[in-house]
Amino acid sequence: MAMSLIWTVMVGAAILCGLATGSGPAVAKGALDGAAAGVELCISMMGVLCLWMGVMEVMDRSGIARGLSKLLRPAIHRLYPDFAGNKKVMDAVSANLSANLLGLGNAATPLGLEASRLMAERTPGVASDSLCMLVVCNTASLQLIPTTVASLRSAAGSANPFDILPAVWLASVVSITVGITAAKLFSRVWR
Repeated sequence: MAMSLIWTVMVGAAILCGLATGSGPAVAKGALDGAAAGVELCISMMGVLCLWMGVMEVMDRSGIARGLSKLLRPAIHRLYPDFAGNKKVMDAVSANLSANLLGLGNAATPLGLEASRLMAERTPGVASDSLCMLVVCNTASLQLIPTTVASLRSAAGSANPFDILPAVWLASVVSITVGITAAKLFSRVWR
């Protein structure tokens, strides 16, 4: 509700300023150009996201996702010790982590929501340390392949959309390290 109000005020202010300065036609042209660019971007993103969602489905059906889950299990068990024995939670967390590793925030979101729903069943109405850790890890979003960002760069005309890999890897490692450290520290402080 608040965002709708903010956007309405911003659009109204832009129209009023355009009319007051005699730039009404330029404002109208800018609005139409922006709408066209938005549709173009959505269509180009849709193709890339469909591709990677298909890759995730193939990984799941072929058993690669289970293999990745086994590979990630030691780290996930250390991060979420309260749910180490709960297969459904661990599978949801590893699927969420897999989607984040591929840079698929749109796919990671429903998987993270499922993991958080399963975690919240144990402590309704209270955010457990594991649930807080899930939010931190999701927000930090450890990425190996920044699919969404690369597709945005490609749609914007970048000649080499994946040339940002070293920066993404560095930012991912730093953010996940700081996030996990802070979550572990705060879980000890507020006992």
